[in-house]
Amino acid sequence: MSHAPLRQNLDPRDLLDLDAELSDEERLLRDTVRRFVGDKVLPDVADWFDRGVFPREMAQEFGRLGVLGMHLEGYGCAGTSATAYGLACLELEAGDSGARSFVSVQGSLAMFPIWAFGSEEHKQTWLPRMAAGEAIGCFGLTEPDSGSDPSSMRTTARVDASGDWILDGAKRWSTNGSIADVAVVWARTDPDGPDRGAVRGFVVPTDTPGFSAPVIHRKVSLRASVTSELVLDGVRLPASAALPGVTGMRGPLSCLNEARFGILFGACGAARACYEAALDYSLERVQFGKPIASFQLTQRRLVEMAIAVNRATLLALHLGRKKDAGTLATPHVSVGKLDNVRMALDVAREARSLLGANGITLEYPVIRHMTNLESVYTYEGTNEIHTLILGNAITGIPAFG
Repeated sequence: MSHAPLRQNLDPRDLLDLDAELSDEERLLRDTVRRFVGDKVLPDVADWFDRGVFPREMAQEFGRLGVLGMHLEGYGCAGTSATAYGLACLELEAGDSGARSFVSVQGSLAMFPIWAFGSEEHKQTWLPRMAAGEAIGCFGLTEPDSGSDPSSMRTTARVDASGDWILDGAKRWSTNGSIADVAVVWARTDPDGPDRGAVRGFVVPTDTPGFSAPVIHRKVSLRASVTSELVLDGVRLPASAALPGVTGMRGPLSCLNEARFGILFGACGAARACYEAALDYSLERVQFGKPIASFQLTQRRLVEMAIAVNRATLLALHLGRKKDAGTLATPHVSVGKLDNVRMALDVAREARSLLGANGITLEYPVIRHMTNLESVYTYEGTNEIHTLILGNAITGIPAFG
């Protein structure tokens, strides 16, 4: 039994000493992304949020950083571990959920299906350019009347007499849609056709006639991110546009799991940024002749936030190690997405309250993270859907309908 004395002084920003759980390579990658966020995102992101814009030129900045499709092998992708990808997502979302969303959609929702299910022509045509940020991708699954039940989609794909595919329908809430060069669109095929009504994925260049992507305006969340509709009005594609490697809902759902994995890390970054803003503020803000950090109620709030952030980050690292070991299951991802995002939202709200009136201004990052997290709480599977996934895993009884 060890009788070494316990340490008394801990890093207030790494309460569980999680840095020691990372390899030297992981720390280097994390620190590189953290510096990038400090140099390229944080100086301007409040202005982007205020104006409701996301600069397209950031795509090539992310490409030079090497984070686009970084967890994929070959075709110009970095081929990092899943944990390294998660750490990058954490640091990007410490800057803003919009930055992490761009990278998640590009790598996990647009590049991943091309890499996993596409033809060699699809891969050679798109992946190197997307990894470099020279081409931007988006993902079309959710529809105006089909959110949590994507299998009820109305977007159709039929083969005409020439052998071409004809796509008709509409998608909604597509990140990057209006600035994308290529869309991965999921549609239900003709029930009388060779696929018997199965869902198929299609690689759709956005300059194809009949394709349009109007921007969704008047958002109060994820404002430093482009959110769009995708409209497909008789979009004609060659037979080769269909992803050959998958048929059915397994295709889009596997993409969602990739994105959810990035989110469960990213939420920790947003929460950490809120906690750190609250900690710094409490040490500087003087009331009744002393810093508010000296009051017991304030210290309790800071302790609860610190524990929540560190606990969630530990969970994320655990799930990252499982993904790298090939033992990660869908319910594991749901645990992380459900619990880490609601944790982050709770921390953001607590930090906003601690900052008082200053908490509602963009001079501090907290209100921006708080409103962003309302979207993160909903997208890539609502809190309720992940609860039902876990309920099914626990009881063996599906309760979705």
